[in-house]
Amino acid sequence: MVKHKKMQNGFKYIEVTNKNAHAKIALQGAHLFHYEQKGCKPLLWLSETSFFETGKSIRGGIPVCWPWFGMHKSNTKLPQHGFARDFLWELLEVNEADDSSTELLFGLKSSPESMKLWPHRFELQLHITVSDTLRVSLTTKNRDKTAFEITSALHTYFAVSSIDNVNIKGLDGKRYFDALSGEYKTQKGGIRISEEIDRVYQGVDAPLTIDDIDRKIEIRPEGSSSAVVWNPWIDKCARMSAMKDDAYANAMEDARTIQPGEEHTLTAVIS
Repeated sequence: MVKHKKMQNGFKYIEVTNKNAHAKIALQGAHLFHYEQKGCKPLLWLSETSFFETGKSIRGGIPVCWPWFGMHKSNTKLPQHGFARDFLWELLEVNEADDSSTELLFGLKSSPESMKLWPHRFELQLHITVSDTLRVSLTTKNRDKTAFEITSALHTYFAVSSIDNVNIKGLDGKRYFDALSGEYKTQKGGIRISEEIDRVYQGVDAPLTIDDIDRKIEIRPEGSSSAVVWNPWIDKCARMSAMKDDAYANAMEDARTIQPGEEHTLTAVIS
């Protein structure tokens, strides 16, 4: 079942319910901010002080970072993580083939407003499949006459029992950039977080696993070779408004150049 809903302030979102899962997606940014498998706790973290107001980013869920990730490389006055998460998307299609899986297709096209921020013609499609597994695919189509470069991300916030219980696996031996020290390093073993962390891992070519005390979350990336591991820790949280994003390291090693008429798809499969 798919319902168009509004919050008390008029903020619009889509609610999805089937026998396997429950999800909520804001039309602003096509931002999936709630996903819960049947009989399980919510998989996505959402700030209790997150804004659901037009023009204000939602802190949590899966923001779509596009066409750049982090700060713009030459103009720091432009929005962090691009503008796709702040624009109003359109729900193009809904497919409920059975009562166990729901597919939704959201779209966003270049406009006079987007051209002021990024001078390229484009078409974006976000395909979300809600079932016992969550699949999110972002497709960028170049509708311009020249090539353009993007650094996109499905910036997922995961809900865990406690950071003390978490072990992140699948990055052993991977090179990463530590945004806190400004150094390149190599991962040894799993990742346990006991302080602020902000890393961009490269050469990611296999599923990642978040081992929690009461469940295991698997993330299978497609169309990307990088992964970010970030936690602001206690002191930074105290300084942040609704868990404001920290400035990420430059992820240009995973930049994609898209030729006119071509497209690129970035996918995350989460279970």
